[in-house]
Amino acid sequence: MIAFDEAYARVLAETRPVVGMELLRVEDALGRVLAAPILAGFDVPNHANSAMDGYAVRTVDLAAGGETTLTVVADLPAGERLERTMQAREAVRIMTGAPIPPGCDCVVMQELVRRVGDQVTVPAGRVPGENIRPAGEDIQAGSVVLPRGTRLRPAHLGLLTALGWEQVEVWRRPVVALLSTGNEVVEPGTPLLPGQVYDSNRTTLRAALQALGVVVLDLGVVRDDREAIAAALVRGGAEADAVITTGGVSVGDHDLVKEVLEGQGAIHFWQVAMKPGKPQAYGQLGQARFFGLPGNPVSGLAVFLLIVRPALLRMMGALDEPPRRMQAVFRGALNKKHNRMDFLRGIAHGDEQGEVWVETTGPQGSGILTSFAKANVLIILPEAPVRLVDGDKVRIQWIDHD
Repeated sequence: MIAFDEAYARVLAETRPVVGMELLRVEDALGRVLAAPILAGFDVPNHANSAMDGYAVRTVDLAAGGETTLTVVADLPAGERLERTMQAREAVRIMTGAPIPPGCDCVVMQELVRRVGDQVTVPAGRVPGENIRPAGEDIQAGSVVLPRGTRLRPAHLGLLTALGWEQVEVWRRPVVALLSTGNEVVEPGTPLLPGQVYDSNRTTLRAALQALGVVVLDLGVVRDDREAIAAALVRGGAEADAVITTGGVSVGDHDLVKEVLEGQGAIHFWQVAMKPGKPQAYGQLGQARFFGLPGNPVSGLAVFLLIVRPALLRMMGALDEPPRRMQAVFRGALNKKHNRMDFLRGIAHGDEQGEVWVETTGPQGSGILTSFAKANVLIILPEAPVRLVDGDKVRIQWIDHD
């Protein structure tokens, strides 16, 4: 059995991005990973423009110690340009986003002026550059806007469109084979007999994989039979980039996945000093990385979120995303006696003073899926035994589902 931190590091170190790229329209690239950096072809904005509705003026015309009255010679809405150069003691009525007229170096907010007819009176104290967005304020031409490995979010797609990109090169999506094992596992819709459970693992993990953006090869439920398990694993190893199983990696007489895997592929290590999730296995299966998760619903999802998800993101070619961790104030009391790293399901709250406090979701058994359904964080407790009382500081990790 190895420590959680070692297992995490080893899995990531042994995972490589998939090979293959494709060209997609920007509007179809949500959640995909850039295979090449995005460089700006021009400044954004591509012209100096007004940050306010007001009046564009020349500060050289303004009196240093009092008001100045100027003549308004044009109205300039966003999307239009004024070609003429401004003359002495002239002003232009300008809207937010409109290009700064030639010769002007200041925009005075409309709330600060008095306008009568074509005359506008400007107060003292105006300075060059006031309320003007310079060209390239957001993005400068030639700069790297999005690095290779960026996982594209809605704002990224808007940014690409603002830069005129119609298509982007992205990594192909990894194919992940998913199967559940166990004679006790049945599909919903089947009458539930004593000793049986519905296959919540596959539903949960399939949804997590779909949210991540990989292609899911669903191999269904495989009974505790060596030939059936071997056939499913061989297919997954041949057709997928990664294979995820739930169940069958413990030490019981019917935990056959580990046994079959030893004959069909290679196990790099198994059993991790964490709770929930001790029984797990990692290795290689044909061309695919193998992730053997525990059969208990909470354990399987915890291991997926903490170890497998970061590995799959690396397989997708995405930049590493450090876990979103912080300190919080614990509410309640707890006595941890074991020597495994513990990941309690918790609910974090924030108050008006900016303090974050956290409580558990209740009973923490590895079969209690409601403990995950209620949670927005994992409460991380160290390997050593620890006693917590109300007000103690603890580490929490926000749960990422996409």
